[in-house]
Amino acid sequence: MKPDKEYPLIKAEAEMFTPEPASNGESKSSESMVEIEDLYKAFEGKQVLEGVSCRIPAGKISVVMGPSGTGKSVLLRHVVGLLYPDQGDVRVAGKSVPSLNEDELLELRRNVGMLFQDGALFSSMNLYDNVAFPLRQHTHKSEVQIKEIVMQRLEEVGLMDAVKKMPNELSGGMRKRAGFARALVLEPELLLFDEPDSGLDPVRTALLCDLIKQIQQKYKSTGVVISHDIKSCFNIGDHIILLHGGKVVDQGSKEELQRSQNPFTQQFIKGAIEGPLGME
Repeated sequence: MKPDKEYPLIKAEAEMFTPEPASNGESKSSESMVEIEDLYKAFEGKQVLEGVSCRIPAGKISVVMGPSGTGKSVLLRHVVGLLYPDQGDVRVAGKSVPSLNEDELLELRRNVGMLFQDGALFSSMNLYDNVAFPLRQHTHKSEVQIKEIVMQRLEEVGLMDAVKKMPNELSGGMRKRAGFARALVLEPELLLFDEPDSGLDPVRTALLCDLIKQIQQKYKSTGVVISHDIKSCFNIGDHIILLHGGKVVDQGSKEELQRSQNPFTQQFIKGAIEGPLGME
């Protein structure tokens, strides 16, 4: 069993934001990009995930939602091997993540772009250099080529006028968009968003979610979004996974969840007071 580990932030940033370009010979249209089977995880005796099984369809946006503390972010970290399961399996593009060696794990991470809640920018680099970092570290592109790519990504996220600013000069929403641009520079097949709407007002939340949808459709990538915002979940999600108590309570298309007869599902998506979810 591999030991649990949280990588130092700068190493995790470098790995998570530096995906390799997708192979021209591989299709993105397979049925599932991610398959999670009977996943268990506990911390200091507290069970967080308790037999989670779900799938992430390729080429679509899946939203993982549920009450706070129900294991959504923990689930996401298993997908990229930042945590290892106590039991069960996580497969990405058919490969069992817990079975990968360090080199194979690094290769997997290079094909994943991840946006953390705060954007996770390098504080010592300006915006341009933050977005250019993956290209300089993992490609042999010239600075002219890098500039073309970086400026295109910054234009896509609406940050063309902020290239020289340092992270501490950016608003929370700008930092998230900057992290998004950096996650995109090598066109990963899998994009993971850990509560991208955290700390944003409703208007900026809607704008960011619309941007995620636009970018996913443009690059035909697979997206996984963790969010508490029900409206955003149903606006951008093609596939919804609802967690509670460390288990999958419901999953399916947004239309299927809206029609679900599960009392917890209906209470959660409607924000109702009455139902199985209380102030626990």
